[in-house]
Amino acid sequence: MSEQTTIDQKAFRRALGNFTTGVTIITTRSSDGTPVGITANSFNSVSLNPPMVLWSIARTSRSLPAFEANEFWAVHILSGEQEALSNRFAKSGEDKFANLPVANGVGDIPLLDNCCARLQCKTAVRYDGGDHIIFVGEVIGFDHSDAPPLVFHAGRYALATHKSQPLSLSDNPASRGNSAFGEDFLGYLLARSHFQFYAQVREHLDKTGLNDTEYFILTILSIKGGRSIDDMNRLFSYTGHHVTSQTARSLADRGLLRVTGEGNSARCDLTDDGRNTTLHIIAAAKAIEVGIIDKLGYWEAVSLKNLLKQLISETDPGLAHPWDD
Repeated sequence: MSEQTTIDQKAFRRALGNFTTGVTIITTRSSDGTPVGITANSFNSVSLNPPMVLWSIARTSRSLPAFEANEFWAVHILSGEQEALSNRFAKSGEDKFANLPVANGVGDIPLLDNCCARLQCKTAVRYDGGDHIIFVGEVIGFDHSDAPPLVFHAGRYALATHKSQPLSLSDNPASRGNSAFGEDFLGYLLARSHFQFYAQVREHLDKTGLNDTEYFILTILSIKGGRSIDDMNRLFSYTGHHVTSQTARSLADRGLLRVTGEGNSARCDLTDDGRNTTLHIIAAAKAIEVGIIDKLGYWEAVSLKNLLKQLISETDPGLAHPWDD
């Protein structure tokens, strides 16, 4: 027998974490009919003919006796929106199925809703896998959807999006390479995308006779009224726009704003006309967003928003948000 090499288990776990996997929930029923389920990312396909899959469960798992006693079980490949469900079934000592809609599959096994795919299986063989038991099952029924899957990488959940082909915005070689200000410069990409998006919003502003500063005032007050001019300028500080008492009075004269008090401490609130005008423009902006998401793809848009939030968080000097008090 060869000498066994000592391996650092934590380091080994980190190494395995470099392999991106899907996330599944495996369900069955215990001998007394109680539904049982666990989260697992050890799932894999084995064969197409006959259709067979495998997964593994720790020998120490309290759910192991149920899977050993019942020859039927189901694999649920989770969608990107089921992170909370994955966390729920990863815990022990609670009723994981409480208030969940559950259908019954072959052998009365519980089936969960809204997954990417559900595979109903019958145990073909079990193998000793060290500190785990490996279950190999024949798939006797399945269903699936086009929902993007939930994935797991390096100890964290991740989103699965299609890797796009390298994209060039210009045919001019000067836009690429080592140019200090080229098409890969983050500042240019952020500014260009912002102005192209906002140019479409501005078309709706022009129809109502609003300039950019006036629009910002109305949108901030639509989130929370009763702000002073000083308050709004604190929120405006990153935009380069500045609110003056004259701007507020101009909006009041047009029936869009109600101003109480004098100077920069004056309280500003939307009138009914001001709120209706603002909501109309915001609805137009949301429609523009929907059109962009349709082109990008839902999960690509989710990934983009998360990245932008991370960028804002990492570069934020402590500026307030419109939703802050």
